[in-house]
Amino acid sequence: MTTTRLTRYDRGMTRIMNDRRAQPLYATAARRRLVVATHLALTLAIGGLIAHSYLGAGNPAWALVLVVALLLPWMVATGAINGATRGLLELRERALDERQSAERAQVRARAHLVTTLLLAATAAGLLTVGAVSGDAPTAYAAPVLVTVLAVHWLMPLWVAGLTAQDEPAEDDGLEA
Repeated sequence: MTTTRLTRYDRGMTRIMNDRRAQPLYATAARRRLVVATHLALTLAIGGLIAHSYLGAGNPAWALVLVVALLLPWMVATGAINGATRGLLELRERALDERQSAERAQVRARAHLVTTLLLAATAAGLLTVGAVSGDAPTAYAAPVLVTVLAVHWLMPLWVAGLTAQDEPAEDDGLEA
């Protein structure tokens, strides 16, 4: 920890992010990848349902009910990723040590690169669709922008979850 004094909020968040009770969810790299993949799939499902209710004709109430139902598992997956990274992206800078600060900067840089590539691919795709059809797909502009914003916001969390290291094996005090 740094010499900066931590607030009660910082201490509480650090305690929450270092709570190991849910560790079986993310104890191995394979489980962390599964949690991130689940979170990504839930995010896509929620985004797709919101886009459907925005673009769909008729009564979109069923889509919004599904969104509300999917939010709980999405929040659990978010918490599992935050637990696996020990709150790397949620804790304030002053609550992180030097190694964690460097890891946060590295995660954000990787996420920025991936998001930039996704934005470029999305723009190229929209321009290609517009060129082929002779008209830009304006009906999809708002949902695409919202999706891009969501991906930009969540990419650091996904990258941190995918790059988190396994916990060191506990030493049971026996010397070999």
